[in-house]
Amino acid sequence: MIGQVVRSFGSLYVWLGKLEMADKMMLDNYKLLGRSGLRVSPMSLGTMTFGSEWGWGADSAEAHRIFDLYVDRGGNFIDTSVNYTNGGAERLLGEFVGEKRARLVIATKFTMSREPGNPNAGGNHRLNIIRSAEQSLRQLGTDRIDLFYLHGWDMTTQPDEVMRALDDLVRSGKILYLGICNTPAWRVAQMQTLADMRGWSPFVALQIEYSLVERTVEHELLPMAAALGLGVLPWSPLGGGVLTGKYSRADVQDSREAAVSPSRKGVIASSGHLNERSIEIAHEVRAVAEEVGSTPSRVALAWTLANPSVVSPIMGARTVAQAEDNLGALDVVLSPDHLDRLNRVSDPDPIFPARFVERPLVQQLIFGEASVARRI
Repeated sequence: MIGQVVRSFGSLYVWLGKLEMADKMMLDNYKLLGRSGLRVSPMSLGTMTFGSEWGWGADSAEAHRIFDLYVDRGGNFIDTSVNYTNGGAERLLGEFVGEKRARLVIATKFTMSREPGNPNAGGNHRLNIIRSAEQSLRQLGTDRIDLFYLHGWDMTTQPDEVMRALDDLVRSGKILYLGICNTPAWRVAQMQTLADMRGWSPFVALQIEYSLVERTVEHELLPMAAALGLGVLPWSPLGGGVLTGKYSRADVQDSREAAVSPSRKGVIASSGHLNERSIEIAHEVRAVAEEVGSTPSRVALAWTLANPSVVSPIMGARTVAQAEDNLGALDVVLSPDHLDRLNRVSDPDPIFPARFVERPLVQQLIFGEASVARRI
């Protein structure tokens, strides 16, 4: 039933939410992050492109210009990770922040390995959590991390070990708020419940891949976030660049490489999004962009911004021009017809149990002839 509500009524509350924002959306129109009182911009600046160590990022000068553009417009929410460009992203960010530190909310992440061959240099166990936090503090040149994410579930560490270690960091003052990324909904719910029961620090943010080419999170993760007080921050809202329209069917490929590709195209291929369906969705995005006099990037981001579950999509850019284009999404208002077209071309297939429970026959068996209001 949750999945049905998200899909069936999603367009309605997306339109209503968009109408509320139609007057003006700006980076300094801040939102509350989940169940916390933390104020953050409606679009975050991602820094995975800060540094050229991986072969396709922005050099220091261009990254600094991107940072200045975002902050000068009133943006205050910066997203990074201990391992981005082998630590280069955090080091550059630490250089750029300077005296602006007090006005910025800096989010970083642990989990990913920082030392090949060392089994304890990655994962979600206490040793890596503490060491990763300390490394991020050094690389960022700061005394605290405002938002600290578990980057991905490692399938090995027990939830109580994770949540107790994170709570210890919060109590120490090195970490202020907690978030989680790329983890099954049932596991996030288990960990959030554990924190609430034991009086430990809860998660306030959920970072997940969410875009027109990745909407399966609507089945479980988005409803879970709403129920448990987690602010949603979509990563890759442009589908890794597919939704910008720069790829065609001739570029379709699949890759299962484990190494970070030296090309952006290789990175997108490894994500699984460089496929026929994504190209079809991108074509519709381009068509809508032409009708509203905007760009595909702005339309794709505007679709994400229109969802009231979303607090702050994370934009990534390798050039100032790309950053400027992305920020223009704040000015785009999509009509109900445009939203409906984008929703239909990208609608994810239903999954069990929603696929079963939502069938008319089963609904008849559950409710009989009665009309009953739904809570969720």
